[in-house]
Amino acid sequence: MDEQWLVDLPKAELHLHLEGSLEPELLFRLAERNAVGLPWANVEMLRQAYAFNNLQEFLDLYYQGADVLRTEQDFYDLTWAYLQRCKAQGVVHVEPFYDPQTHTDRGIPFEVALQGISSAMRDGREKLGINGGLILSFLRHLSEEEAFNTLEQAMPYRDSFFAVGLDSSEMGHPPSKFERVFAKARAEGLLAVAHAGEEGPPEYIWQALDLLKVSRIDHGVRAAEDPRLIERLVEEQIPLTVCPLSNIKLCVFDSMREHNILQLLEKGVKVTVNSDDPAYFGGYVLENFMALHESLGMTDDQARLLAQNSLDARLV
Repeated sequence: MDEQWLVDLPKAELHLHLEGSLEPELLFRLAERNAVGLPWANVEMLRQAYAFNNLQEFLDLYYQGADVLRTEQDFYDLTWAYLQRCKAQGVVHVEPFYDPQTHTDRGIPFEVALQGISSAMRDGREKLGINGGLILSFLRHLSEEEAFNTLEQAMPYRDSFFAVGLDSSEMGHPPSKFERVFAKARAEGLLAVAHAGEEGPPEYIWQALDLLKVSRIDHGVRAAEDPRLIERLVEEQIPLTVCPLSNIKLCVFDSMREHNILQLLEKGVKVTVNSDDPAYFGGYVLENFMALHESLGMTDDQARLLAQNSLDARLV
């Protein structure tokens, strides 16, 4: 499969954590700019630390890396670097996540991150032709009360984001834990998405659909274990924002050859290809598409359908 052909294929990215696009080189530059001490001597040592046995090991490193983000300019630079990658890879629409609690919990004022990210998103539209919108995600390992507080803090900036999401450690934190805060967000006119069925069971996907009333499921690969759930996903054409390289890096599958994304596609599930936390997982959207071709024999027709699914699954 020709890589340039894939670049030329218009695509949307619907599952991307901005904090997870913090490349080691930028991380070190921001650490120096903000006089933040790092436990790694250089970029290469940091890259070597990117060996995870599970989601929690990754998250520990992810939150440590995010500590270098301190100023509005830092968040602008982070987002702008990601959008430039998108431009180079033929991504024409983005709906990234950001986690306010990751920053407010370490004393960064709510508006600092949001203004930096929003400014870069505006420049992305005007200078790069990349459209999209921002999703405010709650950290599910924290309490429902803290999620309510975050939503309250966010409402003065309601025009800066269009949906709420749910991410972080899935096991032991079912969607039902956040049913009331999602109802409040929907009452404010916000759409909803949620991570479910990555490490968590198919039941978490059912809960996200029935209790949180989500428009999309983030990850969702474990839906394959529940034939009735697959029937529902196909019948209602509920998109799954699948992240193949992430799933391998976090040991959801042992190897890319075992990944089920193309099987789900052939069953009629509206699966899409996304990069999740590309700085940590070895690639952006293009690298994920290439991995599916190299390991699973993805055809041109399948690539076209995956790309079209991503455009069809846009919420803004």
